[in-house]
Amino acid sequence: MITTSLKRVGMLTIAGLLVAAPLTFFVAGAGAQGRVVYQTTRKNAGTPNSTNVTTNSSGVVISYGNSAITYNAPSPKLASLGQALFLQNCASCHGTEANGVPANGTSGAFPNLVGLGPATIDFWIESGRMPAADPRVVQAKRRPPRLTSKQAVAIAAWVNSLAPSYPDIPTPNLKNANVSDGAALFALNCAACHTIEGDGDALAQGTYAPSLRNIPAYQVVEAIRTGPGNMPRFTGNLSDFQVRDIVKYVTTEIQHPQNIGGLGLGGLGPVAEGFVGLLLGVGILALVGFWVGERQ
Repeated sequence: MITTSLKRVGMLTIAGLLVAAPLTFFVAGAGAQGRVVYQTTRKNAGTPNSTNVTTNSSGVVISYGNSAITYNAPSPKLASLGQALFLQNCASCHGTEANGVPANGTSGAFPNLVGLGPATIDFWIESGRMPAADPRVVQAKRRPPRLTSKQAVAIAAWVNSLAPSYPDIPTPNLKNANVSDGAALFALNCAACHTIEGDGDALAQGTYAPSLRNIPAYQVVEAIRTGPGNMPRFTGNLSDFQVRDIVKYVTTEIQHPQNIGGLGLGGLGPVAEGFVGLLLGVGILALVGFWVGERQ
């Protein structure tokens, strides 16, 4: 009995080591990298804690960033125009103070925009999702914007004047971006929802991850940094250089695929490609067989 018990203990110990070893290795590897998910104190990660910071005479940050992405604050001179545009196009839902409380409305009925940062406001307006065509829909669709780029920036300037925040409106520099790194980062962080081809996919309860086929580079940065809708906000876990690589991949390989192997078939994947190949192959063979049979 003692011998049998010792054998069982030995086997359980070995099994425990086999199970724990990979986990220990993973934890040790993660600790070696020193990364903290969603931390905002990381340098060059969408905040003024960046390599390059420009301030005005009052010490207010008007621009920050690095060689990968530059973030520019909207000019305060546009705030008066922005307020007028906001009252005309947005206040019926978000309230006259942008706090999500419309006139004679209930607090919390609509999103509070105060403190969200210029990039968030700019993304929703310039992607055509706001002003909303139908505020009752579960998820606003991308459509041609109703306001111009200058008007969007003006509204962002006024909303930001209520409670200055970040990120500011980005301008990516894709010259030295690495497409291969961007593809790997996209597969790790984005493909689960947007699919590896960037076509988007259904999520849950009537929501979906939108297609990335026709999105300007700066809006890809805005989406990554602000997390619109159901999308998570990638702040401290992706540097500006990594975001730049993702943007390069999206705006080249996804939006303009090379299809070196032949016809892309809309990027539907190997199953669809195999089906088309099978259909054509079997169809051609059937026609050849029929033709040979007729000749005989």
